Parts: sequence; structure tokens; C-alpha cells
Amino acid sequence: YHERVSIIGALRPNSAHGINADELTLAELCQQQGYATAIFGKWHLGDRRRFLPLQHGFDEYYGLPYSNDMWPRGPRGEELPADSPKREQPKLRMFDGNEVVDEDITGEDQMQLTRDYTRRAVSFIDRHRDRPFFLYVPHNMVHVPLYVSKGFEGKSGAGMFGDAMMEVDWSVGEILAALKRNRLDEKTLVVFTSDNGPWLNYGNHAGSAGPLREGKGTMFEGGYRVPCVMRLPGKIPAGTECRELCATIDLLPTVAGLLNVKLPADRIIDGRDIWPLMTGEPGAASPHEVFYCYFDNELRAIRDERWKLVFPHQSRTLAGREGGRDGYPAQYELQTVGPTLYDLDADVGESTDVTAEHPDVIARLTAAAEVARDDLGDSLTGRKGKNIRPPGRARVRP
Repeated sequence: YHERVSIIGALRPNSAHGINADELTLAELCQQQGYATAIFGKWHLGDRRRFLPLQHGFDEYYGLPYSNDMWPRGPRGEELPADSPKREQPKLRMFDGNEVVDEDITGEDQMQLTRDYTRRAVSFIDRHRDRPFFLYVPHNMVHVPLYVSKGFEGKSGAGMFGDAMMEVDWSVGEILAALKRNRLDEKTLVVFTSDNGPWLNYGNHAGSAGPLREGKGTMFEGGYRVPCVMRLPGKIPAGTECRELCATIDLLPTVAGLLNVKLPADRIIDGRDIWPLMTGEPGAASPHEVFYCYFDNELRAIRDERWKLVFPHQSRTLAGREGGRDGYPAQYELQTVGPTLYDLDADVGESTDVTAEHPDVIARLTAAAEVARDDLGDSLTGRKGKNIRPPGRARVRP
């Protein structure tokens, strides 16, 4: 959980904190086993040198150190009005390794991001076809502001968001083709997923959460439940679905298990090995009894496979209004939600409170939430967690 490692929210440019050097990253885990490692894309765990990827297990890095909207420009790269507070933001920088290679990324530069990351990824595969490798490609798209290269402008027929998604799809195809060309596709685990649901107030520049409630920035299902596709021929059965509860925090212990590596015993690792789920092992069930829904130090909800208990808090919403257009967002409003209980098996859209019918479920999830508050804290109830670890801190310059 991000609460565990004290990385709360999206780190801003020049943040004084970032990932702690004591934390074990997936890249470090693989690097220690002789794997070549690379990241091409968005980092977002601190942009000071000590927080950058090369200090945390990666041999190669090319990309932006934070979100592509953290810049002093408008959504099309235009200059902002003199009274816009965003004009005070630092310029968007491109890193290659530990060095800044472009001090001022423009809209024209952003049009090439997906292609540039893909070229780097394919080159890395070609260069390391004779040794094991870990490759991480966190595309900036489809985060706003949206950009595509000339070859994908208007190509999808689904607007700018569709074009950007289509180019990401092209990128996946290029990476899979590189694996196949190098005869690695039958022995390479590929995982494609996202970090959060759609940023709904951006309207036609956002995706859709389908039947799920709300989107990014909330702890309703539309905020944090995301698609995930995995591929490993001969191990992961083709064309199958897994509906058990799991999360991206499970990838590190799963890979550790595949590499037969023991994780550090001196720290809590929240993820669990989900290899039995991935391979469709008969009777395999989620290794998580519950999942904590934290946002900005607040334990906003807790859920298990079926039930979700939402605690009273303020949550953003469009309240049925349409989102913005063409890169300009609509304004959210705040609503007070909870306490409510939802049966996600019958009501994935979280529309019907069934608190009165299930006091036993309420009691069980409430007790589990108390464990979370004791462990990780909860600003909604004024609790400080006993088992949180500090972030890394930047040196204070005299």
C-alpha cells in the first residue's frame, strides 16, 4: 500500500521526498538476479537524483519524472494567460538516465512520447535477447493532456482519446513483435494494466468506467478497479478470466516466487503471490481476506471479494453532469458519502445500500478496518499507523 511507504498522492516537481532507498523495487529484485532492467516512460517517485530510477534498480531510464500535465502550459501546449497560477510551475523535463536531456518539453515533443518510448523498448529487447530482462513501459498516454503522433491523428474515429489509446495499442503490438522476432515470446511474462480509472471531468478526453461508479480520485470501484491482461504461453491459459481479488501490489511477491527469491523479513510486504490465480490452478482463491481503500491518508472503504463497506467521507463527483471538452476539465463538486454497504456481486455500480440486511458483514469489515487503522493509520479517525515506513528525503542545501 502507498500508505506503507509514505508516498501519498502525485508528487510534484522538485518534491523534497520520494521513494526511500531502503525499499525493494521490482527492478532491484530482478537486477539482483542478473536481469537487465529498464524503464521507458513516467516515473513519479521523486525527481531529485537520489529518487530517480537508476538509483532504484534500473540500468536504463528514458522518460518524464512526473505526469505530463505538470508543466506551465495549456492542454495543447499553448502559453497560458498571465493570471494563471499554472504559469508558475517548472518546465517539463525529459531525462535520459540521471541527466536532463530536454529542459522544456513542448506539445510537439509530447506528440512523440509514445513512439519514443516504444522505440527504446524495442531496442532494449533486441539488445538483451540473450539474457533475462525486466522491462517497464509506463506510457504517459492516456493521461491528459492527450497527444498522438501524426500517423494516429483522427485514425481511430473515436476522438483524441481513441487516437491516443490506439497508439498505445500499436506500442503493445510493436513490443510483442520484438519478443516474437527474438524468439522470446514463449518465455516472457507480459503484464498490461493501468494505475487508476478514468479522469471523468475531462469528458471526451477521458475513458469510461463502464458500469462502475465514479472514476479517478475516488475510492468507488470506478476509481481504482482497472483492466489487467497477462500473457505467458504454456503457463497462463489462453482466453481465460480471473475474477478473484488481486492488485498490482501482488506483482512483486509473485515475481519473487518465480525467481525463488525470499523477500526481506524485516519489513511488511502487503502484496501476495498470485501465481496460482494467474495459471488458473483449480480452486485457487484470492490471497487477500480484505483490501484497504486508502486515499490521501484516509481509509475511505474496505472490501473483500463480495462486500464493500464505505466509511463517511467527502468524495468528488460530477453529479451526473458532463465532463469537459478537448482537454479542458469540468469542475467537480464534493458529496458526503457513507456509511454504506454494497454487495458487489449483485451491484457492481454501488447504487444500493444493504447495511440493514447484513449486520454480520458490517461487524466483520469494521473489525478489519480497525486493524488497518492501527497498522497504517487513518486521518478520518485521527489515527496514526504503527507500521508505516518513512519516504526518502532530499538533502537540504545550505
